[in-house]
Amino acid sequence: MVERQQKRVEEEITKLVEDIDKNFLRKMQADMHRCAATCYDNESYSVHRAANCVENCTSSLNKAQHFISSEIERVQNRLQRCVMDCNDKIRDKMGPSPSQSVADRYTSEFENCATSCVDSYCEMLPSVEKTIRNSLSRGEFNNLPS
Repeated sequence: MVERQQKRVEEEITKLVEDIDKNFLRKMQADMHRCAATCYDNESYSVHRAANCVENCTSSLNKAQHFISSEIERVQNRLQRCVMDCNDKIRDKMGPSPSQSVADRYTSEFENCATSCVDSYCEMLPSVEKTIRNSLSRGEFNNLPS
């Protein structure tokens, strides 16, 4: 049961990341590489100036990737805290040194609680994706030289 929920979380987050990558990050990466190529093509630039130019080209993509990672990490932390809370509640109910039969009895209760956490997490992901999409759509991370 727990493995199935973990696989569900992984599939949902992979789907979100793939969608964001295909709809936003790939274009940003292509723009970044074109911008960097322009920096290297300019023979009048010093080594330092070319390096600064490339750094400016990568800045928006780096900021966007950091933002995306932070948003995903934020909800993953919530999921982790929820599951830890389930675990703590069950341990409190079982008491110290529970017998195997007592532990077995509470396993199902823990799994139901953890499943509820995963359900909440998966319900949150569309909102997280919307937040990410809105920020990327508004161009909040675009600072490529024109």
